Amino acid sequence: MAVTVMVGPPVISINHESTFLVSEFDGSVTNASDQGLYSRDTRYISRYQLYIDGEPWTLLNSGAIAYYASRAYLINPTVPTQYGAIEAGTLGLVLSRTIGEALHEDIDIRNYSSQRRRFNLELQIRNDFADIFEVRAKTLTRRGHIETEWTGDAQRLVSRYAHGDFRRSLILTLGRCDSKALYGNGRINFAVDLEPGAAWHVCCKYDIKEDGVLRRASGECAHAHESSRPGRTLVQWKQVTTQITTSNEEWYRLYRQAVEDMAALRLAVDDERPDELLAAAGVPWFVSVFGRDSLIVSLQNMMVYPDFARGTLKRLAELQATEMDPYRDAEPGKMPHELRVGELAHFKQIPHTPYYGTADATILYIIAWHEAWKWLGDDTLSTHFEQSVKPCLRWIDQYGDRDGDGLQEYQTRSSKGYENMGWKDAGDAVLYPDGSPVKGPKALCELQGYVFDAKRRAAEGAEYFGDSDLATKLRREAAELQQRFEERFWCEDLGYYAYALDGDKKPVKTIASNAGHLLWSGIVRPDRAERVMRRLCEPDMWSGWGIRTLSARHPAYNPFSYQNGSVWPHDNGIIAMGFKRYGFAEEAAMIARDISEAGRYFLLNRLPELYAGIERGPGTFPVQYLGANVPQAWAAGSVFHLLRAILGLEADAPKRTLYINPILPRWLPDLTVRQLRIGRATLDLRFWREGTITRHEVLVQQGDVRVEARGTSRTKD
Repeated sequence: MAVTVMVGPPVISINHESTFLVSEFDGSVTNASDQGLYSRDTRYISRYQLYIDGEPWTLLNSGAIAYYASRAYLINPTVPTQYGAIEAGTLGLVLSRTIGEALHEDIDIRNYSSQRRRFNLELQIRNDFADIFEVRAKTLTRRGHIETEWTGDAQRLVSRYAHGDFRRSLILTLGRCDSKALYGNGRINFAVDLEPGAAWHVCCKYDIKEDGVLRRASGECAHAHESSRPGRTLVQWKQVTTQITTSNEEWYRLYRQAVEDMAALRLAVDDERPDELLAAAGVPWFVSVFGRDSLIVSLQNMMVYPDFARGTLKRLAELQATEMDPYRDAEPGKMPHELRVGELAHFKQIPHTPYYGTADATILYIIAWHEAWKWLGDDTLSTHFEQSVKPCLRWIDQYGDRDGDGLQEYQTRSSKGYENMGWKDAGDAVLYPDGSPVKGPKALCELQGYVFDAKRRAAEGAEYFGDSDLATKLRREAAELQQRFEERFWCEDLGYYAYALDGDKKPVKTIASNAGHLLWSGIVRPDRAERVMRRLCEPDMWSGWGIRTLSARHPAYNPFSYQNGSVWPHDNGIIAMGFKRYGFAEEAAMIARDISEAGRYFLLNRLPELYAGIERGPGTFPVQYLGANVPQAWAAGSVFHLLRAILGLEADAPKRTLYINPILPRWLPDLTVRQLRIGRATLDLRFWREGTITRHEVLVQQGDVRVEARGTSRTKD
């Protein structure tokens, strides 16, 4: 009998918008950890534990019951009391939590013994109000002071933090309580007295106050989580997003969880515009505005929820740099990398106000703008073209090209800037073949592909909106870049493109996954595309659970590292899109199969940010990367890219056309897509295999749109 191995992070995370809680499985928040209750880059709870007469409760089982809710079942240990010993397992405690703007918690206890039980329930809670950057770095420095005030009549505990004009508070209010609480020695104490079969309850509301803005916890008990505001918005989300059905249960579960993860990571552009959304990058570390991540997630979601792009484009345009600021790596026209609002950012001790240390977000903005226009068919996006896209184009030519050679390079100007500014932004991610770090400025291969793609897309937009001269100029520049790129980056001895050019403009002949992005962008010469694909499919790159970030033959290869041998689902999704672009449909489907089969091992079929690049074989399973964000937006979004690659979906809403090139693999014999939106029209499409041919039919059509098949629909198997 086969054994099912479930893989997942060793914590429970629940979140909604900018607030999230990371805890142990028993609900506790332990010392010397990065767990806690966070909101907008500040940790409000750094220690939490429930006790019965000084002893911790014993966990039976727990889990997240929705992305915003959790439940833990605990029992008592053997406890000596002044009224006699309480036998282990005779008291049951259920700890239920829901996250909205803040945290609502319910504690329910029942006496399952035949005797009256009297004991003290103790809740230990501490607050450090630490900045998330310092929590992650494990270098906490207390700058301000904390005051705690208990009001017995109101049953309220208020903890306040003040450092100059930076002020935060956590307000814990007890309600619907079956006994009055006392506070002392850092603990809230309840005297519980239960007859046989009797129950006891308390509601704990944790409100958050930020500079005078009060974010209130839900007043409803956690058992009503489905009718809470997050629960209602999740139902609404499923009604407006593209859904699928298929006989492949594994793929269905993966897709369904990806849609829910996107719901979990929705952020309002700001408090005044709650209906304009962009995606947070991931929980716990990246619940904020991220240029690269939010743009790639927008691209991934075009077939699921194209309106993500509206909020993303608008918010990033508001943050687009207008002047030089070396400390923040800002340059006119540049799009931000990351925006933070915690204490360190408030006092400008970090450059994330926002920080602009990204070499690709500005380019990806143009690509996302074009894709949004093609899927939404909204000519009002021309405003972004004039006000944001054109400054992006100027940045590419003036600042992205640091030395005027027609290629994109990066190097930080900030004393606190990032060494690497591509999507592989770890300090050790860009290496020579001998494992030593590449010296800058660095010209990553994928940046050149992104610019090629961006200029061609911008040319189409310019022509449509009436600027034919700019369109001609951009197409000429893209063609010149493609020729220049082939001359400088192609390595005939490798049969592959260089990872980068170093500061001396010498090719870095390291085999990494980045070249797969070149297929997605379309810059690769057609006669070289198959060689790139074949190299990515060799065993040192293809783990069996997906394509690795770095070749297993490289001296720095480590399958358990962050970006030097691990597998990133979003990276694989982009590569699959590139494979399909150049006609390698079966190989694209192989990537989708690998990611899908890895996904079934992860708790809830939820793809993490990354996982280990170990070789797949009998008895193996995907291995969790400690510290990976779960949920993570572009990991979830990779499922949508993989599906687009299989179905060959491309929209042209201005022409009221959806192009398809479906080639279903044997493991996915049928698929129905519902509520697929192109412009103002929606479609339900059914795809199925007949032998080696994929058929399709339109089941439901609302609005003016036509479906045009192109390419072959036949597989080789």
